Amino acid sequence: MMTNKSIHPDTTLGYVHLNVSDLTQSLSFYQEVLGFQAQRRDGDTAYLGAGQADTPCVALTERHGAIRPEFATGLYHFAVLVPSRLELAHSLRRLVETEYPLQGFADHLVSEAIYLADPDGNGIEIYRDRPRSEWYDAQGKIKMATDPLDVRGVLAELNGHDGAWRGFDAATKLGHMHLQVANVRQAKAFYSDVLGFDLIMMYGPSAAFVSAGGYHHHIGMNTWNSAGAPPPPPESIGLREFVVRLPDLDALSQVAGRVRAAGLAIEEENEGLLVRDPSQIAVVLTAAKPA
Repeated sequence: MMTNKSIHPDTTLGYVHLNVSDLTQSLSFYQEVLGFQAQRRDGDTAYLGAGQADTPCVALTERHGAIRPEFATGLYHFAVLVPSRLELAHSLRRLVETEYPLQGFADHLVSEAIYLADPDGNGIEIYRDRPRSEWYDAQGKIKMATDPLDVRGVLAELNGHDGAWRGFDAATKLGHMHLQVANVRQAKAFYSDVLGFDLIMMYGPSAAFVSAGGYHHHIGMNTWNSAGAPPPPPESIGLREFVVRLPDLDALSQVAGRVRAAGLAIEEENEGLLVRDPSQIAVVLTAAKPA
């Protein structure tokens, strides 16, 4: 439910920035298996996007020899939102063609999803949304579940379409982030009460989902593998930061004001304003560029 302290309803996610152990290996996976396109390089960091879009979905920074901590806060998975069930079918067929190992499938009622991990174990979800009109129960609340995915039905979308694989459609974007946090109550207070995302759903004491503008979720947080966990050591494999994009400078200023009022530190970066949640996960707040 939106409140007068809700983050602007047009808020979206920008891109996710990961540390990887071998940039060449990761670029091969993200381009040749997933279907992203390289946009630019900045030293040991590569930025990738979808189709001819000029905004990145993923940034990868090489930290050769770095390891993934076994017990730490950070990334559960990042979720790549494709624009249609047909595009989800294209992704699924590509994963089958490349024989890349998959971790699971799910029908979440609001969406249909495929789960896997990159070569460093960073969790990935590829999903498509159902129409918003299908998201609600009889009381008007968003209903989500984890039901089996109709894999045959997804692949049947390919009937009558040519088999050429072209990578991700240009409308593909970072749909949501799912985080491993140390304490859900504290994390929810930060993302909802401070940043202003609206609480959509709680799964008992171990998971929460928040969003802007009535979306089913832009950020999920759980303690399924991380209750009480410390932040990862600096430069570990995994999540460096993710970008939350406000629609304009006024909306960004309102959120920054709440962060300062909560007594939290803000670091200025070229990209925007960096803040850290109670699990020390870095969130970059930025404003969309004027059209």
